[in-house]
Amino acid sequence: MELIHQGKVRDVYADRGDLILVASNRVSVYDVILPTEIPGKGALLTALSLWWFERLADIVPNHVISADDVPTEFAGRAVRVKRLDMVKVEAVVRGYLTGSVLNDYRATGTVNGVALPAGLEDGSKLPEPVYTPTTKADVGEHDAPETYEQTAARLGPDLASRVRDLTLDVYRRGAEIALDKGIIIADTKLEFGLDEDGVLTLADEVLTSDSSRFWDAKGWKPGQTQPSFDKQFVRDWARSTGWKPDDAEAPEIPADIVEATRARYIEAYELLTGRRWQ
Repeated sequence: MELIHQGKVRDVYADRGDLILVASNRVSVYDVILPTEIPGKGALLTALSLWWFERLADIVPNHVISADDVPTEFAGRAVRVKRLDMVKVEAVVRGYLTGSVLNDYRATGTVNGVALPAGLEDGSKLPEPVYTPTTKADVGEHDAPETYEQTAARLGPDLASRVRDLTLDVYRRGAEIALDKGIIIADTKLEFGLDEDGVLTLADEVLTSDSSRFWDAKGWKPGQTQPSFDKQFVRDWARSTGWKPDDAEAPEIPADIVEATRARYIEAYELLTGRRWQ
């Protein structure tokens, strides 16, 4: 196989006309890869994505060909997928106000050009899910927020609207399923590509602890730090060290933070799927 792309978390190999998408145990925060891995993380992300792909298949086709026809050394954390012409946008949707857009809201009352009601707090549920796309940056660079109009100017109005509408449809389905399992999906990001017939296809990962904010529904309360099952725990730890994303070196993750992060990923998987993680 030929390694053709190495992302922040996934490696992509060419094989027999298809691609092999391998989820590593790397973890990135604020678009920076940290030097310490989370054991088993790649397998957890792969298994959860496959579970979600099945439950979203009636909404949007996905790129998966097989989770079994992969090289032995990648078994459990790789999938054979279709080649796609990837759409150059991070399709982000938010059902709750938090994270990087919070300061913009406090300053302007808007996120990505979308006006929101006054008086919202960190963690507030939005009246309707809001589509907040970003550019898709290369490794080592940072994604930049865009308005929908800017995305449409780059991609063309037809493709931009199809990506937006499918992103919202996927989020609504996923949020409904997750809430029934006790998890709030506060936000998520998706990736899409066009297959050889021009069909818009869901790619990469979907609704995982890496690509989404998963909150404990029982503990949710606006205006406070939300109990979570995602990599926000690592983000918060990294910030607490005084490290900044533009620093030359990222910090090593202590063993207790590694294990606590892994435990959160496992708990999210088990709550959502109803399966015990082996």
